Amino acid sequence: MDWKGEDVKMTEEEIMKLSPSYFHLRMMERARKSLAFSPDVDFKTWQRKLRRKLKQLLGPIYKDEGPVDYKVLEEEDTPEYSLKKISFYNTPDVLVLAYLLVPKEKKEKYPAMVCLQGHSPGAHISIGRAYNKEDEENIAQDRDFAIQAVKNGYVALAIEQRAFGERREKLQKMLAPHTCHDAVMHALMLGHTFTAERIADVMRGIDLLYELPFVDRKKIGCMGESGGGTVTFYASCIEPRITLSVVICAFCTYEDSIMTIYHCADNYIPGALQYFGEEDLAGLIAPRPFVIVAGEQDPIFPIHGVRKAYEKAKLIYEKAGYPERVQLVVGPGGHRNYADLAWPVINKLMFA
Repeated sequence: MDWKGEDVKMTEEEIMKLSPSYFHLRMMERARKSLAFSPDVDFKTWQRKLRRKLKQLLGPIYKDEGPVDYKVLEEEDTPEYSLKKISFYNTPDVLVLAYLLVPKEKKEKYPAMVCLQGHSPGAHISIGRAYNKEDEENIAQDRDFAIQAVKNGYVALAIEQRAFGERREKLQKMLAPHTCHDAVMHALMLGHTFTAERIADVMRGIDLLYELPFVDRKKIGCMGESGGGTVTFYASCIEPRITLSVVICAFCTYEDSIMTIYHCADNYIPGALQYFGEEDLAGLIAPRPFVIVAGEQDPIFPIHGVRKAYEKAKLIYEKAGYPERVQLVVGPGGHRNYADLAWPVINKLMFA
C-alpha cells in the first residue's frame, strides 16, 4: 500500500496523549472530591457522610459474629513472653492464621496491638523468625512488629494477611507475579474490595482480643507497614474498637503515590477520588490517636506527599479538638519501619 499525503509529525503534547495515564491524570486533577474536608464543615455530620461513603466503596465486609473458637497449632515459651500460633475461622470459608504473644510481666490488664505485615514473606517476620536471608533483611528493617509490641508491654496479635505468607493462593493454576493481584481482581468481580476482606480479619482478630480477660479493651492498637499499613489505615477508619493507629510507609496523598507510581492493586479503592483523598480519611480515625511513620527516602510513598497529607490531617484533628493526637515520625532512610523513633510516640499517645 502506498501512503499518500505529507508527513506530519506529532507534537510533544500529542505524543504524551497517547499514554493512558494522560487521561487519568487530567481526570484526577478535575476530580471534585465532594466529601473532602473543609474547616467550615460540621465535623460530626461530615464524618458520618464520609464513613458511609467509604463503606459503600469498600463493599460488604464478610465476617462471623459471636465467640471466636481458636485452635492452638504451636506453642513457644521464652523468658519475656509466651507465643501461640493459632487458627480461627472468620466465615465458614475463611481460615485465619495468627501469632498471639503475651508478656511474662504480670499485669491484670495489658494493652494489645494487632500487627500486620505488608508484601513480605509472611507474619513470621512479625515474630522475628527468619528462615532465610530475605527474612533476616526484613527483620533488620524493624518489621518484627509483634516482638516490638510485646517488649513494650503489649499483647500482640500478628495476623497472616490474605494472599501473603501461608495464606498465599493455593488453588489457582496460573498466578500473577504479585501474590495479591488475583485475589484483588476476584473480589472486584464479586462486588467488593480485597481490602474489605482483610479488614474483616482485623475485626475478627479484635473479637478474639475482646474475649481475652487480660486484654484492656480500651487500649487496642493496630500497626502495619506498606500493605499492612494500608489495611491498618482503612480498618481504623471502619473499626472504632481500634483505639490507636500506627500507619507505616502507607499514608500519603493519592496524587503523589498510588496515582503516579506503580503499586500493587490492593492499594486502590474504586471511585475514591470522586469523593475524598487519603488525607481526608484521617477524619474517620479522629479523635483517636494516629501515628504516621514515613521514610525520608521512601521511593513509593514520597515524603513531600506524606507531609502534604499530614498537614491536612492536622487541620482535621484541630477541628476535632485534639491536634496533639496526630503525629508524624520521619526516619532518615527508605521504605521500612523506624522502631526506635516510633515507639516513644506510640506509647505516649496510647497511655496519655
